[in-house]
Amino acid sequence: MDIRGIDHIELFVGDARQAAFYFDRAVGFQLLGQGGPETGLADQRSLLLSQGDVRMVLTTGLTAGHPASRYVQRHGDGVAVVALEVDDAAGAYAELVRRGAAGVTPPTTRTGADTEVVTAEVGGFGDVRHRLVSRHGDRGEFLPGAIEMIPSDGGGKLLAEIDHLAVCVPPGQLDETVRHYRDVFGFAEIFTEHVEVAGQAMNSTVVQSGSGRVTLVLLEPDRSRRPGQLDAFLDQHVGAGVQHLGLRTDDIVTAVAALAERGVRFAGTPASYYDALEARVGPVDAPLERLRDLGVLVDRDHGGQLLQIFTESMHVRRTLFLELIERRGARTFGSGNIKALYEAKERELAAAGTTVAAPTPQEVRA
Repeated sequence: MDIRGIDHIELFVGDARQAAFYFDRAVGFQLLGQGGPETGLADQRSLLLSQGDVRMVLTTGLTAGHPASRYVQRHGDGVAVVALEVDDAAGAYAELVRRGAAGVTPPTTRTGADTEVVTAEVGGFGDVRHRLVSRHGDRGEFLPGAIEMIPSDGGGKLLAEIDHLAVCVPPGQLDETVRHYRDVFGFAEIFTEHVEVAGQAMNSTVVQSGSGRVTLVLLEPDRSRRPGQLDAFLDQHVGAGVQHLGLRTDDIVTAVAALAERGVRFAGTPASYYDALEARVGPVDAPLERLRDLGVLVDRDHGGQLLQIFTESMHVRRTLFLELIERRGARTFGSGNIKALYEAKERELAAAGTTVAAPTPQEVRA
């Protein structure tokens, strides 16, 4: 079974039009298609948006019993489906169920004038499903007969693709989730670490498809330490889910400046973080003052540097947020910034002569 990449993600939201307005006006996505009862999507309204190679479906249930309505009631707005591109959706579904995946929706075929799309769904983590998608023929149609396409150039080009999804699971479930993706989906473990700072701790394991195009950063809080942002996510989201979407950009400085001008709010970074930046990661091929103004973070691994920044959550429960990431050879995910941000905040407090309780990483970023 060859998992080629992420075909699309689907968010279940309370108001698809309102969510689309934010992703369009603020983040630079563009409407590609829409569907609802009039196109055979019973009891729901779905909007298809795109930017670069990122395709996103926003779905709102129109009745209380619709799965999207139940999801939003329990979790709030969030990623409900991570769709995987495969050669043969029907064959992949059968193979995954044989390996132990929970079958959710058996294979369904939709045909258009010049295209055929086969989909099926299996369980993933928490209430998040994986939709298996195989496409044949003209790829201009997303879901023939269900999503009516709208002429579009695909929106802005600030964001290139989905780099990774960060998934938070309850304490004690990390190893089980890793085994599930390894044994059922054939993913490989490529990175693991234990992060401890300011009395908080978390475990992290990164799993990746054989193609290298689907990456899940699996996170678990260590509840033997004091609560932090992962605990807050699990409480507000009510269980496992996608904590943030990592969106790769080829030029993070331009992207952050453009999105900030459109109204996207980014997590703050202490000014003193940049005082020790080049001593920690080496020379950065970007003006430090510009990085300081925008709040862009920098980390390094054996492959090179990465630049990253996190948005504030746009949701009322303060759960799902976005990460913009530019890779300059680095293959990891910036864990060095957690400690660096904490130490920068400590220097600021010491310089001001302030004695207060140590901040959590979430408080540092806020």
